[in-house]
Amino acid sequence: MTKHIPEGYRENANGCLVPEDQIKPIDLLRDELVLSIIEKAQALREAMTAFKLETMGEIADFVDLSAAEYNVKFGGSKGNVQLHSFNGRYRIARAVSEHRVFDERIQAAKTLIDECIKNWSDGADSRLMAMVDHAFRTNKQGRIDINQVLSLRSLDISDEKWKQAMDAIADAIQITGSSQYLRIYERNEKDGGYKQLPLDISTL
Repeated sequence: MTKHIPEGYRENANGCLVPEDQIKPIDLLRDELVLSIIEKAQALREAMTAFKLETMGEIADFVDLSAAEYNVKFGGSKGNVQLHSFNGRYRIARAVSEHRVFDERIQAAKTLIDECIKNWSDGADSRLMAMVDHAFRTNKQGRIDINQVLSLRSLDISDEKWKQAMDAIADAIQITGSSQYLRIYERNEKDGGYKQLPLDISTL
């Protein structure tokens, strides 16, 4: 709920109402400048949000239209897609990234791995032990990096308990949602490579 500010007053950072005639002119000008910029930034953000939603919808519709030639219908906005202009100058990319987390079964996997290393005792490769410890480190948010742990599944180790641990890792992965990213590229005429057109205001 927006707080009502009486005419002739401004609210300071402490939430107190201050008469405008007691505020220095430079402070009033600064406040007006900041609020003006914020108002335009909010309008721009809303326009960019609308652009993304509209564009993602158009891409999804086109993908379905294209697939209809083969009597296939995907529905929704699954998968990564790249679209090129006819002259190849522009490329539009839709990327879909899944949010993955481990459930409680990852602890069972770690216990099985620890048992493997313990059973191997002196025969365990110190580099493997370091790799396991690194894979199960938690980040600042207290979460385990899924990609680091999944890297262990690429190791060719013929041990039944190890394989059981790798199965537990796979079973522990849960999909909690997804994010869609829109990227627009223009081809550089000099080297033929594509350069992303920045939509982040800080990179303009």
